[in-house]
Amino acid sequence: MKILANNVRKYRLQRNLAQEALANLVGIEFSQISRIERGVINTSISMIFALAKALEINPSQLIEE
Repeated sequence: MKILANNVRKYRLQRNLAQEALANLVGIEFSQISRIERGVINTSISMIFALAKALEINPSQLIEE
């Protein structure tokens, strides 16, 4: 979860997106982005794909160290 958390934050910041902007692109509450980035919740594979699409990256990049 920590690898995913760090990668979501890294790629979101590289795209100059606020948590709220990323949440809007994915169609979820921004508080869920916050929980993902803090590594406090597990997320589904479908959410990983949605995040990757919004961040314009390959889904595997979100789980790579």
